[in-house]
Amino acid sequence: MRHYAKLLAPSGSVAAKLAFERNREQRLSRLRSAAGARRRVGDERRRMRALLATPGGRLRWQDAPAPPAPGPDGAIVHPIAASTCELDCALALGATQLPLPLHLGHECVAEVLEVGERVSTVKPGERVIVPFQISCGKCPPCRNGHTGSCVSVPPISMYGFGLAGGHWGGAFSDRLAVPYADAMLVALPAGIEPAMASGLADNVCDAYRHIAPHLPSLLERDGEAEVLIVSTGDAHSLYSGSAALYTGLIARVLGAHRVVLADGRPHIRAEAERLGIEAVKPSELKRRAPAPLVVDMSFDALPLALSSTAADGICTCAGSLHSTAKVPLLLMYGRNVTLHVGRTHARTLIPRVLELMLQKDLRPLDVTTRVASLEEAPHILAEHFRGGVIKTVLTE
Repeated sequence: MRHYAKLLAPSGSVAAKLAFERNREQRLSRLRSAAGARRRVGDERRRMRALLATPGGRLRWQDAPAPPAPGPDGAIVHPIAASTCELDCALALGATQLPLPLHLGHECVAEVLEVGERVSTVKPGERVIVPFQISCGKCPPCRNGHTGSCVSVPPISMYGFGLAGGHWGGAFSDRLAVPYADAMLVALPAGIEPAMASGLADNVCDAYRHIAPHLPSLLERDGEAEVLIVSTGDAHSLYSGSAALYTGLIARVLGAHRVVLADGRPHIRAEAERLGIEAVKPSELKRRAPAPLVVDMSFDALPLALSSTAADGICTCAGSLHSTAKVPLLLMYGRNVTLHVGRTHARTLIPRVLELMLQKDLRPLDVTTRVASLEEAPHILAEHFRGGVIKTVLTE
């Protein structure tokens, strides 16, 4: 009841408005197709397993229709390493305005099974990273690197978000359909294990885009400049903390000497310290000097992040599921603070993060606290969602 009540909240209406801003008929067509597939009995298509999340945090393997053969530009892939995202716990427990049930998971490395006749960059048997956002590679936003805003598909088209994402399927499944294989799929370099790279589909690239555009010029001005990452102040938050830890890890790899993470949960602070990141409670920020680069990974503490941003500094925000947020506008004006809010363009950033892994020894798996078998997905993810586990990767 709480879950479906959220769908009627103001944030729910904002999400619906975004989803239908353009390509309305295309989105409706996909919804009708998904609804028809659920109603059909004796479907002659191949079957597969897909992890289904239903309200109340219930997870189970569902026998579902497999995607049809790929179109001329598409591919069918088989996930071999799939990982949890920052949002998956809140999503699966029905604590967001995104409708359940849905097929869960949107971060994966996969093996290519089939490709369409016009596909030239990948072939069956190859291992690839599958970005969580659907993008064509040819429209103006895609050509400009804004692959998360592709106009060939409806807004916020992505894997693992069910109705809200356009019914593209989930990464915790036997198969995924990739409509634009040449544009979307990124070959996994030799020497990088699938479990190490699965998070690049979303969270690792999201962390990278908060740091890489800003840190080099900041360190040129002040080699000891501090990077502050504001995670949650809620000791019982349903967000996992993985994206905040990735952000700190990437800041260290890119040369920041002073990296601080603020989080209200002891186990997140302990993990940050293990990774070489200074950890503090959010309440301690009021006694600290503002930082020139602040990353808000909290989903609920933007005012604190902005108040902790130094004069002429930058606050970059991962976003929120709330429809509105209070901002200290006069303080920002007086300090000349720049605020950036937006989503990652994962497909554009995946090659850059891979380069960082190969050249700077970035190891995303250092943030992972559990690696287990895909066969055990319902049990393992149920434990993950009960709390205390930061990042889970499931592999074959």
